[in-house]
Amino acid sequence: MSLRFSVLASGSTGNAIYVETDNQRLLIDAGLSGKKLEECFTKAGLSPEKLDGILITHEHSDHIKGAGIMARRYNLPIYANDRTWKAMEKHVGELPLDQKFHFETGVVKTFADMDVESFGVSHDAAEPMFFTFHKDGRKLAIVTDTGYVSERIKGITKGAQSFVFESNHDMNMLRMGRYPWNVKRRILGDEGHVSNEDAGLALADILTDGPANVYLAHLSLDNNMKDIARMTVQQTLEDKGFAVGRQIKLYDTDPYSPTSLTDV
Repeated sequence: MSLRFSVLASGSTGNAIYVETDNQRLLIDAGLSGKKLEECFTKAGLSPEKLDGILITHEHSDHIKGAGIMARRYNLPIYANDRTWKAMEKHVGELPLDQKFHFETGVVKTFADMDVESFGVSHDAAEPMFFTFHKDGRKLAIVTDTGYVSERIKGITKGAQSFVFESNHDMNMLRMGRYPWNVKRRILGDEGHVSNEDAGLALADILTDGPANVYLAHLSLDNNMKDIARMTVQQTLEDKGFAVGRQIKLYDTDPYSPTSLTDV
């Protein structure tokens, strides 16, 4: 296969995803320290020295913590939209102009032999956006950090063979948990995060008759568990007629351990 990826880390403590073709290697978000990111690369059998750039989805710390460090250490360009640049610039530190690039929302940008489409999501950041990656008829969709999955997002991501998809919280765990009400309200709101059940319902509208791999991502450490997320999404999809385990395969992601490098 010509398009591959690894979810290096995913969760409330930090997020980073690696996507490659034979001619291009990109890091999507860098929400861990430089040291921890390098450890994730090593665990995945990958090399940060071979990266060609960093794409930023939004300015929250769990997505940009190590971006400036990695860019300076490996002389990498960073791509983000204008409002995200303004919101994160002081947090990533000083960078020369030739490492700062704009990638606006709602456009397709070509990186060597890979096309990357950006699209907006509903989240409490300056201008959050995520991506689909295209190469030789293969498509990877990354959708996390959104309060809901709009019809526009469903249309953009439809037809992907692989998904990294938000399944942030179990509704009962969140409601009964220790978070103060204002934090719970933020998570449950239209600019918060997608629950396990809503992830399953959105995927039921997106998935086609073809096979697909779904990596459940950005799980809350306090308000979710891998087994609960997987079982809830599986039950929701099966109720909608999908053959989970055959047609659709569900995979865990982890805040500390990367997934293996996988063909899309």
